[in-house]
Amino acid sequence: MARDKSAEKLTLLGSNRVEYPHDYDPNLLETFENKHPVRDYWVKFNCPEFTTLCPITGQPDFGTLTIRYIPDIKMVESKSLKLYLGSFRNHGDFHEDVVNIILDDLKKLLEPRYIEVEGRFLPRGGISIDPFVNYGREGTRFENLARKRFDEKDLFVFEKVDNR
Repeated sequence: MARDKSAEKLTLLGSNRVEYPHDYDPNLLETFENKHPVRDYWVKFNCPEFTTLCPITGQPDFGTLTIRYIPDIKMVESKSLKLYLGSFRNHGDFHEDVVNIILDDLKKLLEPRYIEVEGRFLPRGGISIDPFVNYGREGTRFENLARKRFDEKDLFVFEKVDNR
């Protein structure tokens, strides 16, 4: 069985000496080579225990993050993504900022065909916030996909909000 050369660059996967970050750090993200770059397919990550801090009060905010993307050449390694998302635990940003920061970091790192990040945060002060951001590579059909998914986001879905 041939060894995956792109996996040799991974420093976190398989290591039991990982230090957990104390603040936001996009340098934790690592990639490996997509073995199927000629095919479009979805990769979806669910992070139901995402936490960050309110930038004003310093109080913790809890939510679920969902990241979906269609890779091109590079893919994100899941342990590095877990540590990266964990680096928001002591970081203060508004919910809307968090999803945009994550999209920007992953877009820069992966150069995906398409990516979207959705947050579903627990209520604070009686209001829950669910920000959504996406990107499709300009000049391709993925730009149209991004526009369509954005335009139709939650348009026909009447979800039951039950204090999560």
